[in-house]
Amino acid sequence: MSTGTMQTYRIIPAIMSGGAGTRLWPASTEARPKQFHALGGAETMIAATAARVSGEAGALSFAPPLVLCNERHADLVRESIAAPAAIVFEPAPRNTAAVGAIAAALGAELDPNALVLLLPADHIISDVAAFHRAIAQAAPFARERIVTFGIAPDRPATGYGYIRRGPALGDGVFAIDGFREKPDEATARAYLATGEYAWNSGMFLFSPAVLLREFAASAAIRDQALEALKRARREGVNIHLDAEAFAAVPSLPLDIAVMEKTAQAAVVPCEMGWADVGSWDEIWRLAAKDEAGNALHGPVLARDAQNNLIRSDGVKILAAGISDLVIVASGDAIVILPRERAQEVKDLRALADKL
Repeated sequence: MSTGTMQTYRIIPAIMSGGAGTRLWPASTEARPKQFHALGGAETMIAATAARVSGEAGALSFAPPLVLCNERHADLVRESIAAPAAIVFEPAPRNTAAVGAIAAALGAELDPNALVLLLPADHIISDVAAFHRAIAQAAPFARERIVTFGIAPDRPATGYGYIRRGPALGDGVFAIDGFREKPDEATARAYLATGEYAWNSGMFLFSPAVLLREFAASAAIRDQALEALKRARREGVNIHLDAEAFAAVPSLPLDIAVMEKTAQAAVVPCEMGWADVGSWDEIWRLAAKDEAGNALHGPVLARDAQNNLIRSDGVKILAAGISDLVIVASGDAIVILPRERAQEVKDLRALADKL
């Protein structure tokens, strides 16, 4: 479809909402994980994700989204997204390769000529216009390639995987030279110095037929996931994957199952105000702060305190003489630890059940 001389690309968003968000406990729980909280603005992260891939944006025409989630979150999804094309219920977590295969198959059902945009539900993107420009750059190449979006690093972060770009394929689009696991700080600094690396955002744009074809090296994942979809119970927009068939799907990320094996991978490096909100320290970094560097939320008072994240969903928190701490009170738990050790919240969550 074209408008005048401009090519228009039909995009089917596929929003992955399966994460538990254990590093943001106690606010994020299995019953209400982080994507259903307003951690990056006024609306929940999943609602913000759906909003930025809706309507028309230049050469992009967004279709109603597919949402892939745990069945226990059905009501939360319906509260957040008004008119999805389908809600796919995963009987058990099976990682992003299985989800990608199912999204591709459903995308082909809806419109085989459209491109599927696979997105996590729990990312923050503050520059939506830049996000749309990156998608438009990627779209012509996504007819034959699986394109991921690499975030231009602004610091030597150790919490993200990295992508090394290869030769240019076109304006702002590159072949992928290789994927790198989360590095230590010295390695991250070396990556940053070369200017050849981007953070792996975990977002992908592809033609359904191309992704399904490029699963050849991991055919068992694709075939078993599609078997679960074939046996699924469908009730209007609700698609309940067959539990027995889905349980047999090998669990791997799309990066490992497909992107590291295919010759058809590409990356668009971009700056879009992106953040994968994976820790309370990251929430502090992104949040509005007072003049002393404190990010405060809820019934909280901080005196003679600097560079803290203090957050309460109910109980009053009064703090004095502290620096560089995370204090979060939600439900029946309170977490207190140094910001630099924010990743340990996941371990504390596991210990909480023993109290």
